[in-house]
Amino acid sequence: MDRTVEPAPVAAVPRSRVAVVTGASRGLGAGLAARFAEAGLALGLAARSRPEPPPGARGLTVEVDVTDAGEVERFCAEVVDRFGRIDLWVNNAGLLEPIAPLREADPLAVRANVEVNVLGVMHGSASFARHVRSRPGGGVLVNITSGAATTPYAGWAAYCGSKAAVDQITRVVALEEAGAGLRVHAVAPGVVDTDMQAAIRATPADRFPAVERFRDLARDDAFNSPAWVADHILGLAFGDGEGEVVQRVPDEPR
Repeated sequence: MDRTVEPAPVAAVPRSRVAVVTGASRGLGAGLAARFAEAGLALGLAARSRPEPPPGARGLTVEVDVTDAGEVERFCAEVVDRFGRIDLWVNNAGLLEPIAPLREADPLAVRANVEVNVLGVMHGSASFARHVRSRPGGGVLVNITSGAATTPYAGWAAYCGSKAAVDQITRVVALEEAGAGLRVHAVAPGVVDTDMQAAIRATPADRFPAVERFRDLARDDAFNSPAWVADHILGLAFGDGEGEVVQRVPDEPR
């Protein structure tokens, strides 16, 4: 990661803005949606199974396969039809599996990982870039990446490779869309205690040799909360936290 940026206070967020979150049915995506709703944003939420909107949120929830460019484009249009515009788009949908040496990994699982983690980000980025170019005012695109983009882990060939691709795709889109007022970031959230982390901790060491590092994090409760990550993203979108294209959320104070 290039650098960290401190999050901005939620109170600084304009309450007329609209945010999209993919992979919003659980885990980090659901946590981002909840915090964005607290900040007063209207929400377009998408996932493979239709997400539940946070209580009291102004939201549109849609079942979307992010590997299908047509579905993503239709979802973008639905959000714009409902709320008039989109100001922040977070490509959060992602897969960790398969966890295994590449020689043993199921090729279909490898393909699914790359399609969701790479094509899903590309489709969301393209749809949002077209939207931003269609109206005045710019926008902010955030692609959720990982420290695994730069740190290799045995057993994570698909995940490490796909997140490295996300970083580079983000850099390219940032170059392509700078003149249109679209600010683009790849944000690594740090370790957030989601179902994905539980799956990591349950993996045998012969399939994932670094598993004890993640079990230690759980024992120490050394996690970033979804709200902390959300505040960092809100700071990028609506505060002073522009920073580098690729960046990592700082560790949450404990």
